[in-house]
Amino acid sequence: MSIDPQTSIGPVSLTVRDLDGTREFYERVIGLRTLDRDGPVTALAGEEGRTLVELVRDPAAPPRPPGTTGLFHLAILVPDRAELARSLRRVAEAGGRLAGASDHLVSEALYLTDPEGNGIEIYRDRPRDEWRHDGGELRMATLPLDLRGLIDELRADVAPLGDASDLSPSALPAGTRIGHVHLQVADLRAAESFYAELLGFEPTARGYPGALFLSAGGYHHHIGLNTWAGEGAASPPAGATGLRSFVVELPDSGAVERTAERLEAGDADPRRVDGSLELRDPSGNGIVLRARS
Repeated sequence: MSIDPQTSIGPVSLTVRDLDGTREFYERVIGLRTLDRDGPVTALAGEEGRTLVELVRDPAAPPRPPGTTGLFHLAILVPDRAELARSLRRVAEAGGRLAGASDHLVSEALYLTDPEGNGIEIYRDRPRDEWRHDGGELRMATLPLDLRGLIDELRADVAPLGDASDLSPSALPAGTRIGHVHLQVADLRAAESFYAELLGFEPTARGYPGALFLSAGGYHHHIGLNTWAGEGAASPPAGATGLRSFVVELPDSGAVERTAERLEAGDADPRRVDGSLELRDPSGNGIVLRARS
């Protein structure tokens, strides 16, 4: 049984050792703004006040070791190409450094790493009528991004590069959201069994060695999985920096209950907390399923 087609990805929660330094990076380089602070927890949002990233301070957290399961990247979806261009300018003028820039055919993406080693993708989708399929599978690739063409969006739409007068105060605009999460897992088959057969996400692309992409409602992917940290990779130590959990948003409480019944029938044993479901995938990645607010 497929997960509800209106399912989307909500906030991503990260454990960090240096809350102030990491928060400043997400504000200055990424364009998020502090929405709320509650003790060690800081919620970061775009212009419209939707929480996208939650930072949880724990100075004693052990660093996540290399070669372990966890977050590969969280992916912030901006509304259009002009906003992706503004993100490129924001990164450049804040002195940030790209870890990559790719054309995936279905999307165009910029990649960064935050000060605590968490991967970040900022991307825009191409219109769905431009997506192509081969043999029932979505055609995706990793090609060089046309950065010159992206910069041309700035020339047409905003002040010239180097004039930050309209940049520094701006947050990521209305419509920005978490588009997907990409996870490192220990075993791709076990992960597919969990996300596809149990949760009900539908595989969309298998063309990358050691990776699988899954979605709800025909999107290119809400969940990316890979074993690039190594087959059989260990989970990080309990309480380590990095991914605490990510939210899967279902359209209503009925969809949450139907998912709960499917999980319980499959012996997944989710915890019920205030109308939400909390559980971990076979590689220890934390998931919260809840109704969209």
